[in-house]
Amino acid sequence: MWAWMNGEFVKADELRISPFDHGFLYGLGFFETFRTYEGQLFLIEEHVERLQKALDEFRIEVKLDVEMLVEIIDELNVRSGGTDGYFRLNVSAGVHDIGLAPTVYESPTIILFRKELPPFIRGKEKTAIWLNTRRNTPESEERHKSHHYANNVRARLELPSLAVQEGFFLTGDGHVAEGITSNIFWVQEGVLYTPSLETGILAGITRDWVLKNADKLGIRVVEGLFTPDMLHTANEVFVTNAVQELVPIGQLGSICFAGVEGLIYLKLHERYVKQVKQLGKER
Repeated sequence: MWAWMNGEFVKADELRISPFDHGFLYGLGFFETFRTYEGQLFLIEEHVERLQKALDEFRIEVKLDVEMLVEIIDELNVRSGGTDGYFRLNVSAGVHDIGLAPTVYESPTIILFRKELPPFIRGKEKTAIWLNTRRNTPESEERHKSHHYANNVRARLELPSLAVQEGFFLTGDGHVAEGITSNIFWVQEGVLYTPSLETGILAGITRDWVLKNADKLGIRVVEGLFTPDMLHTANEVFVTNAVQELVPIGQLGSICFAGVEGLIYLKLHERYVKQVKQLGKER
């Protein structure tokens, strides 16, 4: 597996970071995950903007360049046989002494990882369960995609496999939050519902795409604080993330939903696939 680190292409097994990197010592780092489609990136500007916002808030001094990232990603794909890949852009605070002395991090560690895409069947249904692990609160006013991932890892341990099942978090107050690696949507009487960012969930890039495109399709969307019983009476449920796209949920515990046959899911999924396919034509 190839990667890119601080300006150089490196074989994955040759990557090295210092134990004094504050990304290791204090979990101070942020990342984005995405994939290519026939070499093209979807919503990359939005991913970079979200990551840059987190870096700026925590005074990690780097200005991400989309054009440069696209060139690096192209080269990583070429070095990996020319196939599409799964990418993680990771920025940690960089090397400093033990202690919380720095007021600014001037030399971050930047790594762009590439790995092969996992087996992927677009639109394949998953099941879901309610997690015993509660969603923790964000590190700041809004949740960033950060190295503080123990809450997600703890939840992951409740499932045998994320490939066929997703776990749904509740907040400490008992409101529906998000999946371990996804945002949650459901449909009731033609209205699309999703938890508000007020719950402390990640402002997902694909989540935002769904909100914008639902509006364009004339689908009413309601964001808010919801208890599990609201979701239990839904007609359709689906989850979203940048690598798996829009994933229908066929069953939550013993409750069944429309799954891949959900009408609103199908409208949004068709639109998403159409936009992705359009990328190759625009190259």
